[in-house]
Amino acid sequence: MTVQTPTVSGPRSATRLPRAVRIGVPAAIIGVAAAARLIGLDTPETLVFDETYYVKDAASLLAYGYEGRWPDDPNPRFESGELTRPAVEGAFVAHPPLGKWLIALGLAAFGTGNPVGWRLSAAIAGIALVGLVMLLAHLLTKNVTLSMIAGGLIAIDGSAIVMSRVALLDGFLALTVVGAVIFWTLDRGQYGRRLAPRIAAYAHPGDEHPPSRRVRDDWGPVLWRRPWLIAFGATFGLAASIKWSALYLFAAFALMSVVLDAVDRRRAGVPFWFSGGILLQGPASFLLTVPAALLAYVATWTGWFATSGGWGRDHGTNALAALWRYQQEVYGYHVGESTPHAYEAPAALWPLLVRPTYMHYDEVTEGVAVGITGLPNPLIWWLAWAALLIIAAGCAWSRLRIFSGGALPATVVLTGVAAGWLPWLLYPERTTFFFYTIVLVPFLVIGLAMVADGILRRGGRVALLVIGALVVVVSVFFLPVWMGLPLPLDQLSWRYWLPSWV
Repeated sequence: MTVQTPTVSGPRSATRLPRAVRIGVPAAIIGVAAAARLIGLDTPETLVFDETYYVKDAASLLAYGYEGRWPDDPNPRFESGELTRPAVEGAFVAHPPLGKWLIALGLAAFGTGNPVGWRLSAAIAGIALVGLVMLLAHLLTKNVTLSMIAGGLIAIDGSAIVMSRVALLDGFLALTVVGAVIFWTLDRGQYGRRLAPRIAAYAHPGDEHPPSRRVRDDWGPVLWRRPWLIAFGATFGLAASIKWSALYLFAAFALMSVVLDAVDRRRAGVPFWFSGGILLQGPASFLLTVPAALLAYVATWTGWFATSGGWGRDHGTNALAALWRYQQEVYGYHVGESTPHAYEAPAALWPLLVRPTYMHYDEVTEGVAVGITGLPNPLIWWLAWAALLIIAAGCAWSRLRIFSGGALPATVVLTGVAAGWLPWLLYPERTTFFFYTIVLVPFLVIGLAMVADGILRRGGRVALLVIGALVVVVSVFFLPVWMGLPLPLDQLSWRYWLPSWV
């Protein structure tokens, strides 16, 4: 019996690129990303936006293993290096500890009063994100050109640059989400390869019936040896320990895994492929992913478990029960959070780029100011959403399929954007910010690269070169408001194309 193994990737690059290009261009992309994220990392020398929470929480974790309560107006003393730790009394915080532990690595290396120490971990995460985006694109498509386009786009995108230059949590979230999806993609290929011989083993030698009737087990086998799926669950557990919003993406990709497992069974000739995929392999996949995610999440609270001063960590009570009560408090806070903010941005308006987050403003001299805005490259942003519509249309109607990569990359892109964006629409009263979209950017740039490569294959090289040159020019133009470079006020105003961007 011959069983075809479902493939995890789309077509390979039409022309094999020289080795120097395949190595040199990605290295150059990483170099550009590093320069945009590391140069001038100590500017500004004050805590910006929500750094006021996360950097000081990181300092508290270094000191005590949990987040303590800071005195009133602590920032000037903290920024000068005079105040390095809060009181020992535990403070209620709304986000889990892992992202702040990562920030703490920079503080441990450079000290709590050094702006480079505040932001170094975020910068390294931002550089690593560029590399992981290229890796994910390559695993999905086996297309070197497409992978380099995706990496180049995120290397010079403003959202990715700004979220690598400020010590917020969302850059770490994006990194771990992409890492988890890489493991998910590896599992997809491994599942198909291992399913085929298991199905073939059920066949009766010499049976004249077609393959779909030569299967002893009509529901198909249960595959337990799926290390990449376990890694997927554990990595999403780490992502949830940075921000709970990772759970939306975890649920979406876990559900998609079950659906594609069933589809693979159908391709392999399993008669009751749907029942086998949902009722047999589905529970097994749950047991491989959810406990791993839960264990990884709980492990990041080790500092809280090992001490007695953290919020809700009472002596004489069961530590796990106390942690559960703490999580209930956090959930209540997030559900009820609706405090008005000058730069809140409803999720429904994110694709239109109506209200990017202004992180910092300081008039350094008369008529010259420093402004930092979490603004993406507008061309990349709007073109990526247009590409998303093209991919969705191509999946619905094959005649419109002008993108490269095939069905699985399209599924990953659409799932990632939908799971990272649509759940926020369910909470219109909640205060949300545009910088939450950094978790969408990896999927958006891969989608844009898929469409760009598809156009390239259809003879659109000149048009793509022109658009690519414009994208680079726009990034250079906006670089001062991503890196916090001083500009005359009139030139600063040129960077705000819409009144709502200020």
